[in-house]
Amino acid sequence: MFTERHADGVVVRAPAKVNLFLEVLGKRSDGYHEIATLMVAVNLEDTLVFRDNSSETIELHSDHPELPTGAENLIVRAARLLQERTGCRRGAAIQLIKRIPLAAGLAGGSTDAAAALTGLNRLWQLGLAVPELAALGADLGSDIPFFFCNGAAWCTGRGERVEPVALGTPLHFVVVSPPRGLSTAEVYRHSVVPAEPVPGDPLREAVRRGDVEAVGQRLHNRLQPAAVQLYPLIGALCQELAGLGPAGVLMSGSGSSVFALCRDQSEAWRVQRRLRSGPEELSDRRVFMVRTYA
Repeated sequence: MFTERHADGVVVRAPAKVNLFLEVLGKRSDGYHEIATLMVAVNLEDTLVFRDNSSETIELHSDHPELPTGAENLIVRAARLLQERTGCRRGAAIQLIKRIPLAAGLAGGSTDAAAALTGLNRLWQLGLAVPELAALGADLGSDIPFFFCNGAAWCTGRGERVEPVALGTPLHFVVVSPPRGLSTAEVYRHSVVPAEPVPGDPLREAVRRGDVEAVGQRLHNRLQPAAVQLYPLIGALCQELAGLGPAGVLMSGSGSSVFALCRDQSEAWRVQRRLRSGPEELSDRRVFMVRTYA
């Protein structure tokens, strides 16, 4: 993520992520699932602005009318956790400019929480190192530690164990977000733990080499069949994208967004143009052309 200090506060740009691989390995005793996933950050971003206020209170304001801004919001929870763990007596007024769709498998809530830890650490001059911030993030949500790495990572456990991965080449995507999101918990409840998990090493090697064709052939998401069952439009979007001939198509995370992995930027432009002139029944969706985040 990108952070800037201004005279009156701190601005953080928080990237979304997509999953190139997601395998479910088993059910854990804590209620979570053991997973293995390869995630990459992309330049679809929320923007958060942090300013000091005159009390210890945390005030969150958002331009998204459907987003709760109270104690249940991950940004507020991250801020209060940071106060609690450090003994900080300062408060903040936070403005969220929301661009990442909600409940879309793009980790919009998790990246905002990571941005809150990063921005407030700087605003309040707490001096916490990145590993300390990532550890705090792990207490809040499984995807949050990912956003403290350098843009691509192999994540295990419930997703909180993060091993950075080098990208052999920038990756280009067209991401399509349908009108409604899905509950992560519900998608996992409808998913099946495989007897023989798909191995992730071939995809990791293809990513390391920068072989986009091989990456496209090895895309995998164990949660996709359950998500399609719950929301058939996901399947229709995948079929539409596949018909445009990209290197690969996959649902991200627990849905509901899907993406086309494109061979280069010009192919991404072509796929985006075709989607925006697509069938009337699929017109109520948001389309983003993005690339891996540097």
